Amino acid sequence: MKVNLNKLSLGLAASMVLFAALPAQAANKYGCIYAVDPYDKIVKDPYGNCIRTPFWTAAKNIPECGGVAAVEPPPAAPVVETMTLGADAYFDFDKASLKPSGMAKLDRLSADLRRVASVSSVSIVGHTDSKGTEAYNLRLGQRRADTVASYLTSKGVPARLITTDSRGKSEPVAPNTLPNGRDNPAGRALNRRVVITVTAKEKVISQ
Repeated sequence: MKVNLNKLSLGLAASMVLFAALPAQAANKYGCIYAVDPYDKIVKDPYGNCIRTPFWTAAKNIPECGGVAAVEPPPAAPVVETMTLGADAYFDFDKASLKPSGMAKLDRLSADLRRVASVSSVSIVGHTDSKGTEAYNLRLGQRRADTVASYLTSKGVPARLITTDSRGKSEPVAPNTLPNGRDNPAGRALNRRVVITVTAKEKVISQ
């Protein structure tokens, strides 16, 4: 213990001599909490300890001098929201044109998209009911998605944010036929839709 105390005393004495020999510390990249040489490098005592100034605090300590490196917080998970434009207000059978009520809803959405700067993508996917061939419905779904995309860009939403696609009749959300095999107009109406997915760093859709 006596030897260790002697080493500690020698280290402290050396630190005091080194610090006293240094000129008054001007502002440096360490914020004046360590003594630095003319080359802005931290001065250390014979035992490798950084020479601290009276401005040093534990909270300011750096990894090179025994401090803990700051840990960057993980990036926040993106906020993903979905809006569905259904046939009741948007798309009639075999049509890709928007109704006035659909335009009003897209007006509100476009205002939200312009308001939030962190929007990274707007995905627009068109869907159809089961009437018609698969190829025809893929084209119809794409027309519906493109109609919505064109309307949003006409309202000032940047085109670079928007992607469009079609699922045709492959992803129904309701039965196209009744259990007895007969046509189900109500179910088919639910399947005629466009799904808009917005990704951002915060909530976007206000409606």
